[in-house]
Amino acid sequence: MCQQTQVVTVLPYFERWMRRFPGWAALAAATEHEVMGLWQGLGYYSRARNLHAAAKVVAEAGEFPGDLEGIRRLPGVGRYTAGAVAAFAFDMPAALVDANIARVLARVFGLREAIDGAGLGRVWEIAEELQTGKGRAFNGGLMELGALVCTPRGPRCEVCPVADYCEARALGMEEEIPVKKARRKIEKMTERCALMVRDGSILLEHQRGKRWRGLWKLPALEAIPEEVPVAVVEYPFTHHRVTLSVYKREAPGALKEGWEWHPIQGLNEVPIAAGHRKVMPFPSRTQKGSKSSGSASGSETTNR
Repeated sequence: MCQQTQVVTVLPYFERWMRRFPGWAALAAATEHEVMGLWQGLGYYSRARNLHAAAKVVAEAGEFPGDLEGIRRLPGVGRYTAGAVAAFAFDMPAALVDANIARVLARVFGLREAIDGAGLGRVWEIAEELQTGKGRAFNGGLMELGALVCTPRGPRCEVCPVADYCEARALGMEEEIPVKKARRKIEKMTERCALMVRDGSILLEHQRGKRWRGLWKLPALEAIPEEVPVAVVEYPFTHHRVTLSVYKREAPGALKEGWEWHPIQGLNEVPIAAGHRKVMPFPSRTQKGSKSSGSASGSETTNR
């Protein structure tokens, strides 16, 4: 949950998740609807689907893998996650590279290649070469060093325990290293959807493609409407900034595949794409720091 998401945001989600899924068997037996419902709001939904799939593998095997390669073979588990689980859960001497560790190693060894590009392989090589017998203490120490001392801006070199060995400091390049690739340009996208309400229910479309798979959203409109939308919201989505316009429509006589009516009073239990939940003029679960009016930090909502 903490990958791509701040801890303060994760905590209430984690607590709800563990109450509902206290073990691998409980998660494996859950439906995708239940899993996505508890995850909604965290984003990067492939994480939830992969965790669900991994739980099924572990439940079938009867135990969690006890070695690094076995952990790596679980659905959705990459090099970093496998190393982190091996080191922190089992104290294995397994390497892992997060943003803090990459920054520390790049500075100490004076790496000039982008750590989020061509230089990442070298960072991993160094992390593996430095491993001691205690994965938990060593990796945790590197993370804390990066978080508290070797910070992105204004590193506290005067109190750093490895300052005497730091090539970046010796070169006076603490602020120039690590090198990173240029930021990817944010692309703008537009969405047009229909708001259809009947007898206390709202019509939603179930997502089956790669984007938002397993979630519900307002049905898409193919043609560009001529009228003014009843609501407009902007929200981020990976490397995009999406403008969603919503138009009122009459309920259809026949439903398309994937369309279903959902009682408005029960929408809190339905896993709805965050951007679409923001424009619904109905009560919804709010997170700490969000506005109950339907807008959220970094987005703008206009209701007409």
